Amino acid sequence: MNSVEAANDLLEKRSANYSDRPIFHLFNYLGWPEGFSMAHIRYGRQFQKHRRILQDYLNKSTSVSYRPIQLQETGTLLQSLLSDDTKRDHIIRRFSTTIIMRLVYGHQITSEEDPYLAIAERVGHAISNIGSPGSTPVDFFPILKHFPAWFPGAYYAGFARDNRSAIQNLHEYPFKEVERLMAEGKANPSFLAYHLEALHRDGPDCPNTAEDIKGTAGVMYCAASDTTWSSLSMFFLAMVLYPECQVRAQKEIEAVIGTERLPTFDDRNSLPYVEGVLQETLRWNHAVPMGIPHRSMEDDIYRGMFIPKGSLIVANTRGMTLDESVYADPFKFDPARYLPQPEGRGEPYPSGPFGFGRRICPGRHVADASMWIAIASVLATLSISKALDESGKEITPRVAFTSGITSHPVPYRCRILSRNERARALIVQADVTDTY
Repeated sequence: MNSVEAANDLLEKRSANYSDRPIFHLFNYLGWPEGFSMAHIRYGRQFQKHRRILQDYLNKSTSVSYRPIQLQETGTLLQSLLSDDTKRDHIIRRFSTTIIMRLVYGHQITSEEDPYLAIAERVGHAISNIGSPGSTPVDFFPILKHFPAWFPGAYYAGFARDNRSAIQNLHEYPFKEVERLMAEGKANPSFLAYHLEALHRDGPDCPNTAEDIKGTAGVMYCAASDTTWSSLSMFFLAMVLYPECQVRAQKEIEAVIGTERLPTFDDRNSLPYVEGVLQETLRWNHAVPMGIPHRSMEDDIYRGMFIPKGSLIVANTRGMTLDESVYADPFKFDPARYLPQPEGRGEPYPSGPFGFGRRICPGRHVADASMWIAIASVLATLSISKALDESGKEITPRVAFTSGITSHPVPYRCRILSRNERARALIVQADVTDTY
């Protein structure tokens, strides 16, 4: 499906037939067995159960209560970037990882030796390089998982074998650690602690099993951490390549909130161009360009085309966001495209960054808020530009991306400096005290 219209017609309006998933043999082999992760689970009661568990914790109104954590971690992000911009990618990953880890596990990363950070790095490597869901040779010929990696078509099977311990550790280590802290009376409030308390209290009468809790906690982490990291990395790349957009956003921030404070969530509706920067980041090079395939549950006919039961339905988000009939000059990063005429062209915000229909990401409100406050705060205080080589010549980054569930820019360099002394003071004074 290369158009938003087709995706809405099938995945939204006919969602009862198009909300299933195919069996992802490679991801099962990597450490997500069937029925364990909502992202890969078949449509039915187990899916609906996991969806309810996540929706209760991540709905739009509840997500507002997580803003203090997002503001605190944004302050840490700014201070870290100002301190050492050569570690930009690591700092962005830590920002996205820490927010979701605090929500899911009640754990705050405070050092580079933190075991949770090591888990995050291994999981990020695994899901960014495992190939697109349902499209590898192993998915079509599952017997390949029994062959060595050098055998033709078995590369991803070998990769899954080498990295499955990372996925298993993601599910087991935090579960046991939170259980230990709860027994000692030291556990912070979190998704995992809340559901473990219910499990211990209700025992066999609890509607959710330990496997349900592990699976939903794991999918919360994976879905939020890696995509937010990827999207923010795209944002920095765009600011390097399109400095005029950065300047315009900074002028809007100064005009609306001045230079005496950092942006807050209350400023969002007053910053339409900054909103355009976020939406353009999601459109220009999307973190999940092909989504995760759906599967039709019954025969169907759409626009005269027969769609057999069991067909794979792929929402080509990348194609939709580059549709020339919707977006003028779609390969250009242009936040003004969303502004009303005559200032802009009134083009629609991208559809599909968080999926479609009954499979739409339940954590989209948290991810959207994390990205907005990070982008607005970086623009308010920092200047992003091209790195310089040994001779002082500017280095233009290469626009290329990795292939996996999520797509990341290939490594690139840039310079990050405070915009001025007042901006530096705002960063240094940012409140990064514990919000628990």
